[in-house]
Amino acid sequence: MRWFRASALAATAGREVASFARQAVLLPYDTLAPVIPAGTRDGDDVVIILHGLFASAGVLRPLRTAIERHASASRARGRPVPAEPPAGAVHTATMSYAPGPGVEELSARLATLVAALPGGARLHLVGHSMGGIVCRFFAQEVGDPRIVQTISMASPFGGIPRAALLGFGGARDLDASSPLLRRVLLGTARSSVPHLSIVAGADTLVRSPIAHALPGFEVRVMEARGHNTLLFDPEVAALVARRIVERRGGAP
Repeated sequence: MRWFRASALAATAGREVASFARQAVLLPYDTLAPVIPAGTRDGDDVVIILHGLFASAGVLRPLRTAIERHASASRARGRPVPAEPPAGAVHTATMSYAPGPGVEELSARLATLVAALPGGARLHLVGHSMGGIVCRFFAQEVGDPRIVQTISMASPFGGIPRAALLGFGGARDLDASSPLLRRVLLGTARSSVPHLSIVAGADTLVRSPIAHALPGFEVRVMEARGHNTLLFDPEVAALVARRIVERRGGAP
């Protein structure tokens, strides 16, 4: 039994190391300007995906591709999609930001990206780590009637102890004593936007990873996955795509 447990831990750690290496290769991509899908029309679904604190939009390329592929395959297989309004295409969008800006500033940048999308598009906000907090803050504090749902992946809504010692806005907003995090948590009671927290069961960034899910909403724990492994995990991509398909036609 000890050998089996040690082997499982080694496999989990190996996947996390491989995820770090993959991120390093993808970091230089998609950094100069927001990635906004061309040809988006009213009735289409746009999945806006935001990265974590020390990453870039480039690390989201595999996830974006997987979500678009899964969503298209689901529609082709005739899975339940509301007949009215007609189901349009599924697109993905994203943007890069360097470490430094806080959640409110990033939310303002997200507002600029969202303003470039058609008024009749349906928006699904998905974020990894700090990106998930930005998505939820935007949905609750800024708002947009086109938002269908928010999904977070390994986002520390419970805060990270001593993160503020890093000294910049984004880190202060992630601190366990962050007023912004308290604002997000208190704001869930007045928000009608549904949320899914995808939790990395083997997340070493925080203690008790499941305690960092957004309270009052659905939670899915991905066992034996680390914080960054979620970005490249096929099961996670399929789960996100399935949620997009299930909620198509839910708004605006």
